[in-house]
Amino acid sequence: MRVHIADHPLITHKLTILRYKNTPSPVFRQLVEELVTLLAYEATRDVRVEKVQIETPVTTFDGVKLAKPRPIIVPILRAGLGMLEGMTKLLPTATVGFLGIKRNEETLQPVTYANRLPDDLSGRQVFLIDPMLATGGTLIDSIDYVFERGATDVTAVCLLGAPEGVAALEAHVHGKDVKLVLGALDERLNEHGYIVPGLGDAGDRLYGLAE
Repeated sequence: MRVHIADHPLITHKLTILRYKNTPSPVFRQLVEELVTLLAYEATRDVRVEKVQIETPVTTFDGVKLAKPRPIIVPILRAGLGMLEGMTKLLPTATVGFLGIKRNEETLQPVTYANRLPDDLSGRQVFLIDPMLATGGTLIDSIDYVFERGATDVTAVCLLGAPEGVAALEAHVHGKDVKLVLGALDERLNEHGYIVPGLGDAGDRLYGLAE
């Protein structure tokens, strides 16, 4: 597994405001969109392209365009929806699927409750988006889900990650083509499975339920 942790002052600045407990939901949503757009540059570094020749106003030019089949962006519901706009800004022609996975607050294990994905993902580059990589359970389950449908190239984009979650994910996907892009790697998980220092429940803060 390849891991990229963003090291850019703009990302750190925006994450700092995102972490602040009094940042209101409208600002939180806007910051998430901006952060994901920044992270998407790294996440799409290896997006597949094919050669194409075009006419400029002056001459012909040998360039590239996104290859087919188009990549698919899969927000993990519900908090992943807040990241979708930031990804589609860079990949407007990508297909969008949805995967509903929630964490059991007692066992901390993921439970799949909804999906809207093609049955066959063979040959597709899959971009999974979810704000938080905590225990790793939700992302592991999501990656297994798309690999079972034929995906062979998966990139996960998260705003924050915990070392425990990264380690669990790396151990689980050993040997598979998986890339993880993080805005920051935080210190640890607390006894409730939340990232420390973290930013709280991303879904609640995105949609105003924490206010």
